[in-house]
Parts: sequence; C-alpha cells; structure tokens
Amino acid sequence: MVSRGNLIAKLVAAALLALAAVPHTAHADRVGDLTAMLSSSSEKTRISAVLSLARLGDKSALKPLVTALHDPSAQVRAIAATALGKLGHKAALPALKAAATDDVDETVRQKAGEAAAAVAKANHIDDGTTSPAEKDAAAQARVQTKTTGFGRSPHAVTDRPDLFITVKGANDDSPGGTDKATRKINADILKANLQTALAKAPQVTMTPDEAARWGLDVRSVDVSVVKLELSQDGNYMVMAAELRLAISDDKGKMLSFLSGGAKVQIPRSKYSAKILPNMRKDALEGAMQGMFDKLLVHLRQITTT
Repeated sequence: MVSRGNLIAKLVAAALLALAAVPHTAHADRVGDLTAMLSSSSEKTRISAVLSLARLGDKSALKPLVTALHDPSAQVRAIAATALGKLGHKAALPALKAAATDDVDETVRQKAGEAAAAVAKANHIDDGTTSPAEKDAAAQARVQTKTTGFGRSPHAVTDRPDLFITVKGANDDSPGGTDKATRKINADILKANLQTALAKAPQVTMTPDEAARWGLDVRSVDVSVVKLELSQDGNYMVMAAELRLAISDDKGKMLSFLSGGAKVQIPRSKYSAKILPNMRKDALEGAMQGMFDKLLVHLRQITTT
C-alpha cells in the first residue's frame, strides 16, 4: 500500500516533469486570474493554478507562489516550493526556509529545503553548508556580477497576511438540558481553539493596525455548537459535535455560513461519567480543527482586499 507521503511525492514529481517540458514564458496578464484560482475550494483547481503559475517563469508569479506555500493541500505547497526554487529569486528564501522547517508534511519540507538551497546557490548566498573555498568563490562572483533577481535591489517578499479575521463570539446552542455553566465551558473551548489556530496561521492577522497596513477588510466569525450528543453505537460510546460558523463583515452584515463536525468514541466498557467533559472537549476541538482550513479557503473566496 502506498503511503500518503509517497503518493504526494509521486504526484509532485509527475507534475514537475510535465512542467519541465513547457517553455518558460512571461504571461503577467494571467497572474491575476491564476491567483484567484488559488482561493478555490477545489484542490484540483488550485493544483492547476499553481502549476500554471510555475510555468510562467516570471517575477509576477513570485508573490502568489509564496502565498501557495500556505495552501491546505500538501501537493499544492510542494509544487509551489519547487517552482520557487526554479524561479531562483532570493525574495522567496524566508518563506521557503520556514516551510522547510515548519510544514507538517515531510514531502513539502523536503521540496522547500531543496528549493531554498537552489535559490541560495543561484544568488551566491551561504546557506550554512558552504565550504570556505565556495564562500570565497561566491564573494568574488557577487563582485563580478549584478544582483541576481528581479531588479537591481530586490526586496524580500513579506510573508504578509491576506485575511483579517476576528472571533465575534461563541455559543453552545445545542438542544438538550445541558446546564448554563457547561454550555459556557463548551463555548470557551471553541473560542480558544479558533483564536489559537488563527494566531498560528501566517496568512491571517487579528490586529487592526496590521490589517490597515495591507488594506484588508475584517471578517468576523461567530461559532455555535448546534449538536453535542452522546450515544451508544454497538460496543462504543460516541460523542458527536456539530458546529456552525457565521461570517459577517465590518457592518455586521451576514455573508455566509459553514458547518462541520467530528466524533470521538471510546469502548463502552471504559466509559464513565467522569470522562464525559473530556469527550465533549475532544469532539469540539476535533470539529473546529477539521473546519479551520475549510474556513480559510472559504474566506478567500468571499473576501476582496
């Protein structure tokens, strides 16, 4: 059986073989359309977009390719990393180095590391593995040649946010006789989980000043528990959580809704009332985490910056 990591690596390799056969020509006028496609909820569409951006071989593709390093799809991220390596612009180095160490997918980390090394080599930058002789040669090359990159003084591409999100509120509106204190605990779990995920996402800001700097419109999220139910399924006790996310603009106008859920289960023989709070917590956190990438993709579709 082929592992997920090996499958992603094979898919990326096949995509890049196809990419290598296509001449690099500049089509800057297409970049806007392809960048918009990166916000699609369809992974197939986003893969097509990032491959097309890679084929351009033009500086105008640099920024969206850097953004694609944060795509929910590991395949998209891996293709974007390799494309940036082939592009060779040193402005991509900060994002590539971050992906090489922080990405959750092994293939993406590998491709980003290879791309970072390729960019460093193309720009005569010491990546930490250069020998003294190679450093001397690189220094001489810098003296004898113009700056590699797009323009004489290329600036690093800021790993800038493209979404301004606030958590407006959280509530447990699930049916049943759950007491007020427990409902508050459930709501607090959701709110904290969402805020933590947003704070860790490099493409998201929660700070008004930073949002103003980049001209980002706020999107407020209300998260509600619409179901939190314990049931028995054969020899297991199952806790099912379902959430609804309501998204509004800066004037409070409702824009859209998202829904999703998760379940946790334990053997009936190990169940007791004492572990009920932990089952609720695990189900709520699982549901929120499962919806997070979906939320970011959806917000890009409905947000203009």
